[in-house]
Amino acid sequence: MPKFIEDKMIIGNLELCSLPELGIHDLEVRIDTGAKTSSLHVDNLQRFRRDGKVYVQYDLHPDIYHLEQVVHCESLVHDSRRIKSSNGDSEQRCVIQTLFRLGDKEWPIEITLSNRQDMTYMMLLGREAMINRVFVDPSRTFIVDN
Repeated sequence: MPKFIEDKMIIGNLELCSLPELGIHDLEVRIDTGAKTSSLHVDNLQRFRRDGKVYVQYDLHPDIYHLEQVVHCESLVHDSRRIKSSNGDSEQRCVIQTLFRLGDKEWPIEITLSNRQDMTYMMLLGREAMINRVFVDPSRTFIVDN
């Protein structure tokens, strides 16, 4: 059972999360207090319009150790933002909103969709998704029970 301080969950620098609306469970997420917005690695990103709204189709690999596993997803585009990556490059990214589940807690977050193929983790959880919900203990990993 996760510990709480002032109604905030204590989490480690790595946790297992779920993105239930996308059909993703037990995804390793790197907790990144240096990143403003959360990001998710996707492949085959394609924009399209339906009923006057912009959507994206994309593929997710929920298990970094088994990249042959693919989940096909579709989401409404919430926004488009210029994001500066950790290497200093800037790119325009689609932003979606989806539910994020950590342990027995669940809340909506914004996620940028990007190609993170050279990164170790498929998802980074940024500051905006953590505000008023968690404290991070950077010395620990996988604190939260799923």
